[in-house]
Amino acid sequence: MPDDAFDCDVLVVGLGPVGAATAALLARRGVSVIAIERDTVVYPLPRAVHFDHEIMRLFQQLGIVDEVARHSVPVPPYEFRTADGDLLMSFPADLEAASGWAAGYMFHQPSLERALRDILATEPQVAVRLGWRFEALAQDADEVTARINGPEGPAEIRARYLVGCDGASSPVRQAIGGTLSDYGFDEPWLVVDVSVQPGARTPAVNLQVCDPERPTTCVMAGPGRHRWEFMLLPGETTDDVLKDGFIERLLLPWDCGAVEIERRAVYRFHGLVAEHWRAGRVLLAGDAAHQTPPFAGQGMCSGIRDAANLAWKLDLVLAGKVPDAILDTYGAERAPNVRQAIDFSVGLGRVICVPDPTAAAERDAAMIPAASDGQMIAISSRRIPAVALRNVCGNRARGAH
Repeated sequence: MPDDAFDCDVLVVGLGPVGAATAALLARRGVSVIAIERDTVVYPLPRAVHFDHEIMRLFQQLGIVDEVARHSVPVPPYEFRTADGDLLMSFPADLEAASGWAAGYMFHQPSLERALRDILATEPQVAVRLGWRFEALAQDADEVTARINGPEGPAEIRARYLVGCDGASSPVRQAIGGTLSDYGFDEPWLVVDVSVQPGARTPAVNLQVCDPERPTTCVMAGPGRHRWEFMLLPGETTDDVLKDGFIERLLLPWDCGAVEIERRAVYRFHGLVAEHWRAGRVLLAGDAAHQTPPFAGQGMCSGIRDAANLAWKLDLVLAGKVPDAILDTYGAERAPNVRQAIDFSVGLGRVICVPDPTAAAERDAAMIPAASDGQMIAISSRRIPAVALRNVCGNRARGAH
């Protein structure tokens, strides 16, 4: 319980999946938490669509695994193919990982967030304040004070620590003067999420179509949902690609039948990592600390791993069992793991995002024989063609180390 001088032990800013998981894991350890979120309801449309078996274990720890499973399907095989359909490389579906869960799951993010919010509503140690926006902070050796604004006007919260889980633009990161290391991968993509109606025909595998005319992703997005991602070409604008006619032309060759578009948005896929994960009593987690291209499905996973690493350390520090210096190990431990995930994702992106026909033909000529001959090596409990691994990991990302 916090000292009477404090409003809470930990203030969590941002209540997406990473912030909600952080608050829940802290509360389970008896840490008092105030969690603020600028929006008043869960964002109703999907964003992340994949998590892996380690994250399912954390959901099991929080007691929401049955609810999460209702909105998830085990990940199918993941195939990279040429425009003509030739296989470049594939990741087979592993239906049972070391944890006992499937290696990965495709899921519906709003349903997951509601399950996490429901858990927070049962925790007496957590006070959730929706509609409140973080504005500024001040800290000293003993506390951090956040200035917030919401339905009741300006207010302050005094806490022992603050965790910024407030997304890619992160006002918390800006407040501590945080900077990002850039991997030099920055590509605009159109994301189209659909609900699959009866009689629809959607692929039974997750696909990367490495077509130089327009690299395209097609993946499951939880039960009854599918996602397409289309790389924007030079000269295309956000306004143009979001139009109904443009999207209809892109979906037409897939002959998918009855689907209903739920969401359309343009995102820039890039790799970024915070130079510093901690500034005194303020720590960053999730997209506030790192941003990963989606090609390996590790963005949200990395954020929830942040939460798991940070929660037990804050608990021990607040209980006086370990010195505050242990919090320095948070970034030291998480950054290499995150960088590895970004390296891998950026590498996959460099295989996919090849708009030059000559370069794509050279890639295909090297990778197709390797895939057909089964030249595979293990990497991070998955398998990838050896020639593709050279393409993926041969060029270290700018600013990675």
